[in-house]
Amino acid sequence: QVQLVESGGGLVQAGGSLRLSCTASGRTFIRYATGWFRQAPGKEREFVVGISWNGGRTDYADSVKGRFTISRDNAKNTVYLQMKSLKPEDTAVYYCAADFSNTLSVAAFGSWGQGTQVTVSS
Repeated sequence: QVQLVESGGGLVQAGGSLRLSCTASGRTFIRYATGWFRQAPGKEREFVVGISWNGGRTDYADSVKGRFTISRDNAKNTVYLQMKSLKPEDTAVYYCAADFSNTLSVAAFGSWGQGTQVTVSS
């Protein structure tokens, strides 16, 4: 199995930036796509962005296009989410997950991390 741990969250002012990291352990030799999701208080978990195992394909939610950038460094078993121009509505717990089907199908994501809190003040 692959275990994922998110880090990098925190409290920032609107317009600020954060970089989240998703670090994997376990059977990291298995190729898998990775996605970021978020869940705000009182809301359902939503898809933010996904990236294929080799980084060749990315898929962003419209709400974060142009502001968030996903990347991965497989040598470090880490996927990053660079977040800029943060808005209060970005406030949520951010989770990363693995997609072993490599289809970037939302339903295929699993192996969820514990999440990291991002809070954007106005």
